[in-house]
Parts: sequence; structure tokens; C-alpha cells
Amino acid sequence: MSDPVIVGVDGSASSLDAVDAAAREARLRGAPLRIVHAFGHQSGPVPPGAPPWSPAGHGLQPLMRGEPARAEERARAAAPGIEITRSVVAGDAVEVLEIASRSAALAVVGSRGLTGFSGLLLGSTAVHLAAHGQCPLMVVRGRPDPSGPVLLAVDGSPAGEAAVDFAFAEAALRGAPLVALHVWNTWSERAYEGPGDPLTAVVTDAERLREAEQQLLDRVVADRQAAYPQVTVERRLVRSRIRATLIEASGKAQLMVAGARGHGGFTGLLLGSASQALLHHADCPVIVVRGKE
Repeated sequence: MSDPVIVGVDGSASSLDAVDAAAREARLRGAPLRIVHAFGHQSGPVPPGAPPWSPAGHGLQPLMRGEPARAEERARAAAPGIEITRSVVAGDAVEVLEIASRSAALAVVGSRGLTGFSGLLLGSTAVHLAAHGQCPLMVVRGRPDPSGPVLLAVDGSPAGEAAVDFAFAEAALRGAPLVALHVWNTWSERAYEGPGDPLTAVVTDAERLREAEQQLLDRVVADRQAAYPQVTVERRLVRSRIRATLIEASGKAQLMVAGARGHGGFTGLLLGSASQALLHHADCPVIVVRGKE
């Protein structure tokens, strides 16, 4: 049996949107869907005077008939005929989903959950799984264009190779064109989008740098296009600010795929600034793919 697509549910509207997307992804892959619902206190210190939480007295039958059952109904409506299982687990949602991701083809979560603080654009579960999960993570957000392309954020980093492979496979599954977008500016050579205006900063040979960035994009696409001849690919090289350009392009896509880290990542960080910006602000669902660290 193929690895399942897993989806975290907590009863929020965002998590129900994630169920719809996860069901469709499972159908595309011919994979089962596993609905995961964690209950209990979140990890962390217990407030003074509060008794430690225990699953004793929390009947599983009411829980199984609650959010997971409603999520299953939603999944069957979105993708009739797929195999669905439900898991109700005592524990912190972040830890439960991270463990479940070890044997999953894809993890899917909403951009916000019931425990989100007002003003935050992205839930802590999504942020943690993007950095630490053991499979690609889809964060369902925005208003995707169902007729739009799969949009791949190309950064040329070794860690980003896995994202390129995933984007081509996803475009093939969806029967969608692929736009391979590589954004560069005059800071690209130093792998740092620093202070000042990267569009007007003086460089000794901007044309040489542009040619190098084009070669990077061509190499990344050519290495995979032979394996996916059915996928129509547009190579798009743009000189601009990286994060803003990727977010703007997501408005015309049905899906964005990005690596967890790029050339600009600082040592020790598991999630790059461009990936974080997309998870918070993209106008379509975003899949973050972790490469080999």
C-alpha cells in the first residue's frame, strides 16, 4: 500500500479546507487519506496550581464522532471513493503530526487553527511542520486559480532539488503546466538579499550575472524535463525582489512549490525567509519540500 496523505483537523474552518485539499491530493496519487485529530493539553509547562492533563475520563467514542467524523464526511464529498482512516491521538498536535509525517507521502494543514492568536497569519503547527516534518507539507491558503499552473520557486540550491522533483511530479499528476520561476537581483551573487535597493545596487557586470542565473534556471529545468515530457514548462527569469515577486506570482497559480531553504538561508535555520514569506502571504496553497540537509 502506498504511503498515505495525512491531514490535521481541529474543527476550524481552515482545517476543513485542508481536508478538501488533502482528499483531492490522495485521489490524485491513488493513496489513502488519514485524518489526524490530536486532543489534550499542548506541550509546555503546566500553569501553577493546575492539575496535569490526563486522557482518563475523555471518552474516545465522542471524539471519534466529533471533528474526525465531520472531516471524513467532507473528504468523501470532495473525493468520492478514496480510502479513509481516522486517528484520534492524545497529545500535542505539533508532535502528533510530526510523528505521523514519518510515514506519509504528504501532510496537509490549514493556514490557521483554533489555537491561533489574533493577528497571526499562520498557525504554529504549520510553521513547525514546514521546518521539521519528515514529508512535504501543504499549507492550504489563499484563493487558487484552478486553471492556473503549478508554480515552482527555483533557487538553485542543493537542498532545493527535492522541491523541483516534487513540482514536476505534481504538475504531471494534475495535468497542469509548470512555471519555473527564478527571481534574482544584484545581491544574488552573494546569496543575500540585504539592505538597500537590490534593483539599483551597482555591480561590475550585471549582464554576466543575468546569464549565470539563466543558466542555473535552464539546468534545473532540463534535468527533469526529459523525465516528464507530458509537462509543459515555462522558464521565467525575473530580476526583482525575491519574496514580493514570488507572492505576486502566486496569485495566478493553483499551487506553489518551494524548498524549505535556499541559498540565502543562515546556518542553523531550517526554514528560509522566502519559504516563510510564502507560507504567510501566498495567494494559493503552498507545498514546502525539505531537501537533504
